[in-house]
Amino acid sequence: MSMAVEIYLVLILLYAVTIMGSYLVLGYLSVKELKDYLTRNSFVNYEVLLSSEFSPKLSLIAPAYNEGLTIKENVKSLLSLNYNNYEVIVVNDGSKDNSMEILIKTYDLEVVEMDLDIKLITKRIRNIYRSKNQAYKKLLVVDKDNGGKADALNVGLNIARNPYAVCIDVDCILDKDSLLKLAKPFMENDGKRVIATGGVVRIANQCVIKDGRLIEVNVPDRMLPRIQVLEYLRAFLLGRMAWERLDGLLLISGAFGAFDKEIAIQAGGYDTKTVGEDMELVVRMRRYMLENKLPYTVSYIPDPLCWTEAPENATIFKKQRSRWMRGTIETLFIHKKMFMNPKYKLLGMVSVPYWTFFEFLAPLIEFVGILITLVFLAFGLLNWKLFLLLILFVYVFAVMFSVLGLLSEELTYHKYPKIKDFLKLLGAALIEPIYFHPLGVYSALVGYWEKLMGKKTWGEMTRQGFQKKPGS
Repeated sequence: MSMAVEIYLVLILLYAVTIMGSYLVLGYLSVKELKDYLTRNSFVNYEVLLSSEFSPKLSLIAPAYNEGLTIKENVKSLLSLNYNNYEVIVVNDGSKDNSMEILIKTYDLEVVEMDLDIKLITKRIRNIYRSKNQAYKKLLVVDKDNGGKADALNVGLNIARNPYAVCIDVDCILDKDSLLKLAKPFMENDGKRVIATGGVVRIANQCVIKDGRLIEVNVPDRMLPRIQVLEYLRAFLLGRMAWERLDGLLLISGAFGAFDKEIAIQAGGYDTKTVGEDMELVVRMRRYMLENKLPYTVSYIPDPLCWTEAPENATIFKKQRSRWMRGTIETLFIHKKMFMNPKYKLLGMVSVPYWTFFEFLAPLIEFVGILITLVFLAFGLLNWKLFLLLILFVYVFAVMFSVLGLLSEELTYHKYPKIKDFLKLLGAALIEPIYFHPLGVYSALVGYWEKLMGKKTWGEMTRQGFQKKPGS
């Protein structure tokens, strides 16, 4: 039995070291790519794109469901971006609140007739609206029967008039130059067709928003969203930058990503049967290009372009993360043919296996490990010295990796200039492995269970609304 315990501890240690090693490799590649990106773009004048006839034409597609609390400011933000060649398509997905009433009243909308070239089958469109006010001429509002976010995005793809579709969560606030930076990769194809590109998403909780603009960045007061700031820094600055360098990126955040509309439609559009439609579409588009032997790439931009509201309580957080896990499971299952398949090159041999072992299976392995540990404890078989040393090793690594993400932010974009904000995030890094990580594992386990039970829905995501300055 003691031999079994030692083998178990060695296996757990090997798995932990493998994960940590992969994080260090990705972190190294991300820092290198981030440095190269900043060097390449340090003298770029994005304003040139404003007047250039070659600047890509974009269609912003923003699905909205029960967003009455923030929709007025959010649409105002989308209409005031620093870009010329774009339109804004807000798709009201059968909201049960006053979202449509707010839109009609605020933007002086009226019903219009349009000839549509339907390529993707969707739920029924009730009405299409345009504003009578020329100040909002870029705005198009579609009111449709409820069909979910993927169905709403497909409606947007059908209606979009421009070759590139920028899909965004309507509750997000964009940096004023976000479209200028997002459009740039489509002009730098280097012989390969850029089929998708995305940017960094940041946490807007406790930030000050006025007239659809982010005017003051603050660290959230509550611990849960504060830790998510660290999580997003690690994911975007120390994760996706590396996958972009390897050209193995599987995910463009559904909160803010741009796609080649033609390829997105040819690949079949968004899958309405999965809750992870953003990841699934990117994988399917990449698979489509590889299977048709078409040269392509997926780009990624480290600039903080999009700010979104993170869950502030454990209940909403659990719903969000369990949905993310269900989406991951569905995507990996749909494209299981790619797993360790050399036909799909780095995607099949590295990216999909990585997501399978370290994103999909990791929470389950950790949970089983906890159960086995409790059994060993009950029978007094655990080597406490070795066990505590392992726990300390994992804790220190987790804290140091969060600190590396925080330092990467401080040395590059420095969006949190206040010393007290830096100290708050540093304190959050010490608490995260004890509080946030177990909550994340539990949420993933809920996602496993919900998938087994056949749950298909997103679940309600209650929002608090963006904070304004007192008296504004």
